[in-house]
Amino acid sequence: MSRNDAATPGTVTAPPGRIRRMLSLLYVQCLIGVLAGAAVGWLWPSFGAELKPLGDGFIALVRMMIAPVIFCTVVHGIASMGSARAVGRVSLKALIYFEVLTTVAMVIGLVVVNVVQPGSGLHVDPSTLSTEGLPPAATESHESVAAFILSTIPDTLASALTGHEILPVLLVSVLFGFGLNAAGEAGAGITRGVENLSKVLFTLIRWLMRLAPIGAFGSMAFTIGNYGLDTLRHLFLLVGSFWLTALFFVLVVLGSVMRLNGLRLLPFLRYIKEELLIVLGTSSSEPVLPRMMAKLEYAGASKPVVGITLPAGYSFNLDGTAIYLTMGSVFLAQALGIDLSLTQQLSMLAVMLLTSKGAAGVTGSGFIALAATLSAVPHVPVAALALIFGIDRFMSEARALTSVVGNGVATLAVAKWEGQLDVDRARAVLRGEIPFTADSETDRVHEPQGDPQSPADTATPSAKLDETDETDESEAADPKSVAGSDRDPVPTAG
Repeated sequence: MSRNDAATPGTVTAPPGRIRRMLSLLYVQCLIGVLAGAAVGWLWPSFGAELKPLGDGFIALVRMMIAPVIFCTVVHGIASMGSARAVGRVSLKALIYFEVLTTVAMVIGLVVVNVVQPGSGLHVDPSTLSTEGLPPAATESHESVAAFILSTIPDTLASALTGHEILPVLLVSVLFGFGLNAAGEAGAGITRGVENLSKVLFTLIRWLMRLAPIGAFGSMAFTIGNYGLDTLRHLFLLVGSFWLTALFFVLVVLGSVMRLNGLRLLPFLRYIKEELLIVLGTSSSEPVLPRMMAKLEYAGASKPVVGITLPAGYSFNLDGTAIYLTMGSVFLAQALGIDLSLTQQLSMLAVMLLTSKGAAGVTGSGFIALAATLSAVPHVPVAALALIFGIDRFMSEARALTSVVGNGVATLAVAKWEGQLDVDRARAVLRGEIPFTADSETDRVHEPQGDPQSPADTATPSAKLDETDETDESEAADPKSVAGSDRDPVPTAG
C-alpha cells in the first residue's frame, strides 16, 4: 500500500517538490495573483474595487526606490566612463533610436486605425459629450515645450530625489557624475560609496519584489471590479485592434531590432517574464524599472549604457503610448464623424512626438498624453475622451507591456551600437545557461567601464575577457563558473 493510500481521510499531503519549486518562482506567483484578482473582480465587483490600495501600495513602495536607484546607477556609470564625450555619445545614440522607433510605432498605429476604422458607424453627437467625470489632468491646460524643458530642472539638488519625475533625477545624476569625474581623487571615495549604496538598494528591491503578487492581485481585482468586462463589448474593436497592433510591433519591429543585434526576442521575453507579469497586473511599468536595470546589466550590457538609456527611455521611448496616441485620436475622430485628411493626421503625429515625451510609465499617463494632444490640435474636442475613458484601463496594460519590452530592446541595441554589449554572454543569459538568481545579487563586483571608444576599450567585451587571467577550460565551459566570475560588474535583483 502506498503512503498516499495509507493517509487518513482529511489529511493534506505535502505537494511534490516540483510543485513547491514552481510556486516559489516569482513569475508563477504573479500569474496566480493576476488570475485570482481577475476572478475576484468578476465574481465580487464591489469587493474587488475596494482592493485598489493593495496595488497602489506596492507601486508606491517600489516608486520610492526608483529615484535613488537611477541616481546611483547613472552617477557610478558616468564616473566609471571617465569621459564627458562618451556620455554625450551614448545619450545622442539613445535619443536617435528613441525618435526613430517612436515614429515607427506611431505610423503603424496610424495605418491600422485607418484600415480597421474601429470608430466608424458609432455616429456620436459631439453636443452630447461632456468633460464631466474625466480626470482633472485631462482637462487642464497643458504646458508648452519651454515649460516642459524648465520642469526638468528641480528646485534643489535633493528635491529631484524626492519627486516622482524621472527627467530631473537624470539631470542631477548626470551633473553629479561629471562633478565626481572632475574632482579626481576627491571624488573617488564618493564613487565607491555610491557603488556600495547601489548594492543596498538592489537588496531592498529584491525584498520588495516579493510583494509583487499581492500588488498584481489588488490592481487586477480593482480593474475588473470597477470597470467590468461589459465595457469591453461596446468598444471591443478598438481594444482588440490596439492589443494586436502592440503585439505586431513587439514581435515584428522589436524582433527585427533584436535580430539585427545578433539576439532573439522570444528568449528575451522569457528572461523578463516576471517583470511582464508585474506590469500586466499593475498596469504600470514603473515598478520594474530597477529590476530591468539589474537584468540588462546581468545580460552583458555595460552599467553606464544601462544607467543612461533605460531611465531616459521611460520618458522618451514609450512605444505603447505612441501607438495608443495615434489609434486613440483617429478613433475619436471616426466616432464623431470627423474626416481627418492625411495632412491633418500627420500634423497630429508631429504634435504627438512632443506630447508623448516626459510621460511617466504609470497608469493613466497615456490617457493624459492623449488629452494633451487633443488640446493642442483643433480637429477633435477634448470632451471626446469620455468615449474611451471607461476602457482606457484595459489598454493601459498593453501600453505598459509594449513600452517595457521596447525600452529593454532599446538598451541592448544602444549597448551593441556603442560596443558595450557582451553578445556571447547575452545569448547565454537569455537562453538560461547563466540564470539570473537572487544568490548572485550582492556578490557581483563593479568594474570600471571607461570610455567605450577609448583605445583600451575598442575590443569587444568577450575579447577583453580573453586578456584576463587564464581560466581552466572546464570551468569556462561551466555556466555556473561563468555566472560567479568577477568579470560581471552588475548588482542584480532576483
